Amino acid sequence: MTYLAKLDTIIHDIIEPAAVAVDRDAAFPRAAIRALGEAGLLGLTSAAEVGGMGLGLTEAAQVVERIAQACPSTAMVVTMHFSATAVIEKCAAEPLRREVAAGRHLSTLAWSETGSRSHFWAPVGTAARDGDSFLLDGSKTMVTSAVEADSYIWSSRPAQAEGASTLWLVGSKTEGLNQPHPFDGMGLRGNCSAPLVCKSMCLPQSAMLGADGGGFDIMIGVVLPIFSTLIASNSVGLMEATISRAIAHVSGNKFEHLNSTLADLPTIRAYIARARIRADMVRTLRDDTLTALTTNRADAMLRVMEVKAAAAEAALEVTDIAMRVCGGAAFRKDVGVERYFRDARAASVMAPTSDVLFDFIGKAVCGLPVFG
Repeated sequence: MTYLAKLDTIIHDIIEPAAVAVDRDAAFPRAAIRALGEAGLLGLTSAAEVGGMGLGLTEAAQVVERIAQACPSTAMVVTMHFSATAVIEKCAAEPLRREVAAGRHLSTLAWSETGSRSHFWAPVGTAARDGDSFLLDGSKTMVTSAVEADSYIWSSRPAQAEGASTLWLVGSKTEGLNQPHPFDGMGLRGNCSAPLVCKSMCLPQSAMLGADGGGFDIMIGVVLPIFSTLIASNSVGLMEATISRAIAHVSGNKFEHLNSTLADLPTIRAYIARARIRADMVRTLRDDTLTALTTNRADAMLRVMEVKAAAAEAALEVTDIAMRVCGGAAFRKDVGVERYFRDARAASVMAPTSDVLFDFIGKAVCGLPVFG
């Protein structure tokens, strides 16, 4: 059975049936994540030499997009796991790599801080040497899969070296690590996002991922392309689901006295066409970003920045259109549009936010330093 066939089975049997409860109850999709792990899909991008599937970003984007059509919260958990896996594959010891490849270890990123905002590569949390160990203090504003994950890829200022940041592997049960309060918000309610705080958290030298002060190169060069492309894929899947539900509503509700449906109205069809065009434009940009990355094209990093901003903003527009064309019915949960409308709000404000990316892209096309 191919990885996509395995995925489709899990979506049909587990993710889709649980999607309503995941959103309604802000419930972490444990059954789905367990099934994805057992099927080897959490090890999709882990190297074959450690037992993973050895596949790449293109395949990961397919997985995230398909899951997002059924449950964007579950897709976000998988997105952050694949992003963390890239660091684990590059920097972690073989035993952990094998656990991830086998689907027995869920990881995520813990980078966003109030002080750094969208400049996630320059954290304000600290690390200080304490004999043979390091003591970390920091406060992360929002961590996907908080508590549910087995580990976090944690960022801090360098302990001793020059540079913007240092990355650490932090077990979720590490002493000195606390979750102040759970997230209870409007969208992506099931991904267990929450702040995390550490105070005098003691880590061994072996927890350092890469060199002290070397976090920037890993964050920007390794993780950002994966994170941006997969967040965009989440938005693509979300838009596809929204358009399908909007079409089903406007085509399926017949006005008997007029012998017509909403889809018979030119204004409604025009709105649906606008949504379809926006979604197709983003898919094309996402696919071109994948091509740019796999062929090491000169404009690859520009595409990486563009695709997240374009997808996030398009998802806002597409879900707005779906709410408009479905009218008052859009506010009913059974129509299936309002959940995607809420979930779509997240990508544009997730660091780096759309507004910050517009600035970065403007710098890049004007020949200015982007990450100064």
